[in-house]
Amino acid sequence: MLRNTENLNEVQTEVFDLLVGFEEEEKLSRKKLASRRALKARRAIEQRFEEKELAAHIEECWLES
Repeated sequence: MLRNTENLNEVQTEVFDLLVGFEEEEKLSRKKLASRRALKARRAIEQRFEEKELAAHIEECWLES
């Protein structure tokens, strides 16, 4: 009986380790996705500012002519 309990504990431990590993992978995956989204949003904002600045410079050039 003791031997079955030991085997069951080993199996339970292995299943627990797999679940914890899976949860950690999911957390890491969500973190990476959030980072990519934040980077994409930040780049879009920077690009919009660059476009506005360029448009202002072009407008200045047209007004000076």
